[in-house]
Amino acid sequence: MYRIGELSKLSEVSKRTIDYYTKMGLLKCNRSNNNYRYYHEEALADLKLIEQCQHMNMTLNEIKDRMILLKSEHVDHSVLEKQVNHIRNEMKHLHNELHEVLQAMDTLGDEDRKRMLKQVSPQASALFQALMVFSG
Repeated sequence: MYRIGELSKLSEVSKRTIDYYTKMGLLKCNRSNNNYRYYHEEALADLKLIEQCQHMNMTLNEIKDRMILLKSEHVDHSVLEKQVNHIRNEMKHLHNELHEVLQAMDTLGDEDRKRMLKQVSPQASALFQALMVFSG
């Protein structure tokens, strides 16, 4: 179990943000007799999930719905439908961005294109290639 300061250091998320997430119900804590907040190990994973969702431009309410969906034993079809729609919209956005990048890459010479691709991690390169296949 972690106190808020320890969780903040481990996650590199400010105490103020952790407090806000706790008040919103995104994070759960236990209170001690002296009113300290203690967070379980699960809070670190939750903070990583929140960060990932924020990178997908999800609102905190959408993130809360996603967390409820992931932790629930019962599927709420309306929440699931919202999540699918959000992912679908994000994929459309990525598809448009991918086409813009591909158009820009077409203007590059072979050497510049190779140099740019060397700067991309192997995982990102594989993802990029997969997106090109799916965007076909």
